[in-house]
Amino acid sequence: MTTEETTDTKGVRLTAGDAELTVSPDNGCRIGSLRIGGTEVLRQGPRYGAFPMVPWCGRVELGRFRNGGRTHQLPVNAPPHAIHGTGRDVAWRPAATGPSSAAFTYDLADPWPYEGRVTQTFELTPDGLTATMSVETEGDSFPAQAGWHPWFLRTLEDGGEEVRLDFDAEWQEERGADHLPTGDRIPLRPGPWDDCFGMPAGVDVTLTWPRRLELKVSSRSEWVVIYDEQAEAVCVEPQSGPPNGLNTLPRLVTPIDPLEMSMTFSWRSLA
Repeated sequence: MTTEETTDTKGVRLTAGDAELTVSPDNGCRIGSLRIGGTEVLRQGPRYGAFPMVPWCGRVELGRFRNGGRTHQLPVNAPPHAIHGTGRDVAWRPAATGPSSAAFTYDLADPWPYEGRVTQTFELTPDGLTATMSVETEGDSFPAQAGWHPWFLRTLEDGGEEVRLDFDAEWQEERGADHLPTGDRIPLRPGPWDDCFGMPAGVDVTLTWPRRLELKVSSRSEWVVIYDEQAEAVCVEPQSGPPNGLNTLPRLVTPIDPLEMSMTFSWRSLA
């Protein structure tokens, strides 16, 4: 990638064929817009689009996690828990941009208690988007997670039928009254969902707007949260571990072993 003048007050705009992606580095480096054939597929607004979840995903119980013998307290931004990391709340630095690709970084800082760097990249093609994220430590090892929280429009902006959601998970994480996984794996229950599912062969979820567009969300990771409790949008969230995973399934980032996560959207027209 080469550095080019693709940044404006609305973000960094990438194009490939009839696909157009806008990334907003000043607003948590979220995807603010994804237009396919001129049609927007993401819910619009400063809190929506598709934002990175880093250095944790989903809820952390009471905002507390342990690393060895040390207990850390995170801001409780979804009482009584901490939710979705700090990356969506900070400005990221463009590292490189080109016509169809871009990379951004930010340094981990307070309220996250460890030093490190997060890098996010986007590669757009006429029929797909690949996003990657890496978390590196600049000192002590620490547990971390990474993922994305896209808000897909339930109905496309110019009308048509509601989106259909298709996936086949091996299990569903049982959700307790506190919205955290209980630790039990159960057969899939009917929605609506705000639930985590396990896909050991990798995340594979298809969204279909009948006679309009099919979009597949895939990842090598085995964890995905599906959230479809709102009328406006549905969320398909690939992530490197389950909610509260800093406590229940910690993945250590070490000086020789960064955390790396990727996600791909692939689409085809049904018109």
